Amino acid sequence: MEKYDVIFIGSGHSCWHGALILKLQGKRVALVEKDLLGGTCTNYGCDAKILLDAPIELKEALDRYQNIGLSKQAELNWNALMQYKKGYIGSMPNALDGLFTQFGFDILRGSAKFVDAHTIDVYGTQYSADYFVIGTGQNYVPLDIPGKEYFKDSRDFLSLDNIPDHVTFVGAGIIGMEFASICLSLGKKVDIIDLAPNALNQYNQKYVDFVVNKMKAQGANFLFNRHVLAIEKVKEEQYVLKTTEGDNIDTNYILVAVGRRANVDGLNLEGLGIEYSRRGIKVDDHLRTKVKNIYASGDVIDKNIPKLTPTAEFESNYIALDILLPGFLKKKIKYPVVPNLVFTLPRIGQVGVSVEEAKKLGLRVEEVEFGKTMAWMNKNDFNEHLTFVINDKHELVGASILSDQAGEYLDILTIIINQKLKAQDLSKMIFSFPTTTYGLMSSLIPLLLKK
Repeated sequence: MEKYDVIFIGSGHSCWHGALILKLQGKRVALVEKDLLGGTCTNYGCDAKILLDAPIELKEALDRYQNIGLSKQAELNWNALMQYKKGYIGSMPNALDGLFTQFGFDILRGSAKFVDAHTIDVYGTQYSADYFVIGTGQNYVPLDIPGKEYFKDSRDFLSLDNIPDHVTFVGAGIIGMEFASICLSLGKKVDIIDLAPNALNQYNQKYVDFVVNKMKAQGANFLFNRHVLAIEKVKEEQYVLKTTEGDNIDTNYILVAVGRRANVDGLNLEGLGIEYSRRGIKVDDHLRTKVKNIYASGDVIDKNIPKLTPTAEFESNYIALDILLPGFLKKKIKYPVVPNLVFTLPRIGQVGVSVEEAKKLGLRVEEVEFGKTMAWMNKNDFNEHLTFVINDKHELVGASILSDQAGEYLDILTIIINQKLKAQDLSKMIFSFPTTTYGLMSSLIPLLLKK
């Protein structure tokens, strides 16, 4: 039986970053993978999404310059873009195979099943290890209604050679809103259906309302407070979606983005007494399960921290150190503030204390109409808007952003929040000019000083 120091079940960001740390410290490490190397984010999620989304973002930026220097609108060929995506993203598993081999990881192909706390079975072959890390993520769960076989998920959408003329999204969360934004920018007819009374509940609703209204102006049909009842196929690529409230929507494509669950089937966690639910595996403050040599990392964990790629990488690195330094010098995992970004058009970003939380806590909330003062340097985006949350120590503790550049702003603001930088600290730094980040600092510093 092959013996390893650590076996990671999965090969995505929740696994391979920590595996690399351990390997560099001389540990014998293996990754178990039944699907494509790199996991969901690399092959079926974030990487594919941003590749497909980037030219659409650029197209919208160019459109803002019509009649003030540009006279012809950019046209996007989705099929050509998709073929580029398939070639580029499709090459990543092989590239990672070579990279992981270079790192010195063993790749065990197949599905893992625990035999006991120190042994797994992978397609009939058993392997032992001192430690295991479960990083199997989540998987899509369709609504259990008549016609559910006609539902598509995000993987399907991210491989579409041509987007149908009429696309219906069940779910006004991150995936539904992001993909709907793409379809609308391409001139497609769009419906967005949700049980909730509004979209993107966890984000600044002022910014969400702006995006929703923009999407409505582009032709989006929002149906909130709706329960999807059934799907009927009329003919090829022609369906009727019915709700209990009496709606009958004729559409060409239905994408469901409301249900995901922890991917733990077949692991035999119950045989080891490891607790889990649809939300994920229960872990302690060192990311250990009830069986202390078995950890969980990434989206498979039952947690309130946002389930994002950077969070999974953070957890993977923490676990590696916890294994290398028993008990990690008794340090419990401590998450920094986590920036969160929705790739609508424009983007909606948030980090730290939200506006809604700030109002409850009595913290100071400052709004900046950034686009109106910085349009000359921010690609003519007059709608760009910032909201800062500041505590009584004059420290930035939260921010929300409406901007195509929200990601870049969030990264800077996240550093400021985590390091508790005050106006005096920022005033000692010089930023490049003329840039929007320079403008960001010029807006923030006076507000931190304000009494």
